[in-house]
Amino acid sequence: MCGIVAYKGKKVCFPILLNGLKKLEYRGYDSAGVACLMNNKIHITKRAGKVKELENAINNKQSSKNCGGLGIAHTRWATHGEPNQKNAHPHVDASKKITLVHNGIIENYDPIKKFLKSKKIKFKSDTDTEVLVQLIGYFYKDGKLDFEKSVRAALQRVDGAYAIVVLNADFPDMMIAARKGSPLVLGLKDNEFFIGSDVSPIIKHTQQITYLNDSEMAVINGDGYEIKSVDKDVSLPKKVEKIDYKIDDFDKGKFQYFMHKEIHEQVDTILNTLKGRSTKSSVLLHGLSEYWEEINVAEKIYITACGTSWHAGLIGKNLIERFAEVPVHVEYASEFRYNHSIMDNKTVVIAISQSGETADTLAAIAKANDFGAITIGICNVPGSSVSRETKCGIHTRCGHEIGVASTKAFTAQISVLYLLALKLADSKKKITSHVLKKHLNMSGYEKSAVGLNPYGTKAIKSLLRKEKSINKMAQKYKNASDFLYLGRGLNFPIALEGALKLKEISYIHAEGYPAAEMKHGPIALVDKNMPNVFIVPKDKTYDKIISNIEEIKSRKGKIIIITDSKDKILRDLADDLILIPKTNQYLFVILATIALQLFSYFIAVAKGCDVDQPRNLAKSVTVE
Repeated sequence: MCGIVAYKGKKVCFPILLNGLKKLEYRGYDSAGVACLMNNKIHITKRAGKVKELENAINNKQSSKNCGGLGIAHTRWATHGEPNQKNAHPHVDASKKITLVHNGIIENYDPIKKFLKSKKIKFKSDTDTEVLVQLIGYFYKDGKLDFEKSVRAALQRVDGAYAIVVLNADFPDMMIAARKGSPLVLGLKDNEFFIGSDVSPIIKHTQQITYLNDSEMAVINGDGYEIKSVDKDVSLPKKVEKIDYKIDDFDKGKFQYFMHKEIHEQVDTILNTLKGRSTKSSVLLHGLSEYWEEINVAEKIYITACGTSWHAGLIGKNLIERFAEVPVHVEYASEFRYNHSIMDNKTVVIAISQSGETADTLAAIAKANDFGAITIGICNVPGSSVSRETKCGIHTRCGHEIGVASTKAFTAQISVLYLLALKLADSKKKITSHVLKKHLNMSGYEKSAVGLNPYGTKAIKSLLRKEKSINKMAQKYKNASDFLYLGRGLNFPIALEGALKLKEISYIHAEGYPAAEMKHGPIALVDKNMPNVFIVPKDKTYDKIISNIEEIKSRKGKIIIITDSKDKILRDLADDLILIPKTNQYLFVILATIALQLFSYFIAVAKGCDVDQPRNLAKSVTVE
């Protein structure tokens, strides 16, 4: 959601800023803009639409070749005001000396705007962001406050979330960045400074980074920088970290879309998630070790997340209750923060987020921390807000995920939750050592160097080799207007996830249900034109789900079956069938997920949709 890039150094800033914006396109946006400081004047170019249109506009300006080494850029995902050129960032104050880019929402923008209007300040956009830059300008214009103090004074008076970078024409060697509730990363290289909403626009230039915490500001002046508090003029100690992302993570390689690449990467990413986290007879989750005694005796567990991560939480609930016999409640983070949840210091709250920056999930963590609960973060980004705000956690280690529709992060989350369930079961003596060893070495397909490969990369590779037939099947259903996805037990959340993937990237309406619940309403939708996707493992749910398929078949609905069974009855019932390798019920969940990811992907491509940047969606939802 929105993207910020900023640069201060000796190089011409436009190429760096534009390249950075391209790296942030995956976050979702509707307009883009850039500002640079040149000859003590601010030069702004912005356009509605894609970064390419902004790039063309800049290239047509003669001055772009001679711009200085100080600039800011932004991709906007509209919240306040329509997605058009006047509402695109950067915005300027009334004096045209101060310019700003902003991620987040200023919740009290209306009273501030009324106040500024009473001071004869005129507004040119419909955004809450312009209110903030005008407020900074108001404090600065009378000369009572310098640039830094003006920024601090304005931020102390706004409510809501923000990540900002500000320039002032009177200070041509200075840049100020600050954050609260929206991520911001500072990259360092000799006398160069790079700022980004995440590491993607920075990694090409440097691996030395520092993450700003809430209510912190970075004041970059000359060849140095200082991290300070937004609340008071004091310096804060800050650790510089080395990030280990590979540049390859940000390149599509041979694939047309990042989503397709990331589906295929699951051959390796699941193993990366599991690597070093077990022996032949025990689970090792070092990130939880400091709090394991409290986790082990916790009387209840909450899992909170949003979107795809919430679906992973439903699988985690099933696994933890199945193995460890501890009751688990799964709640949307947006609801958890407002519900009257019963928590204390004997409660564990597991927060799941791919980005580690999801606003509602962070609010849920804050609530849990206030109650004294043991908070565990499961996320994919070291140094993210979820990593910092939870008491302990587990990184999924699946590499940077670019595609807006989550794929490899979801299967990594399931893998982590599976390990956590086994560790809890072992600690509580709810599982025998023999059964635990069987789980830790259950693949049977290949020897893993780490002693744990329950998901069998051979099985995943085998499934991926079927993608041509899945593509052919997708062509048949690309014009459908509605889908039902149906599964039981562990596969009900997979039905939800399959439906969500189709909605996200192809814009086809789809709903996931427990297969038996289909009779309680959704069956009224079934006709000869509706595809119904059934997830059918050969397990204890098999006979019941066959009956559900028969009910749809008798009403002439189209039947698509994903199964590991070669039973003739399924082939007779199915209009189309995806046969996945025979494994076990836990690997089946992963394989069915990958099959549904491919099915959704190929439908979206067939429809001509922008798979990596679906309309109205953002990769990281950093506003509530």
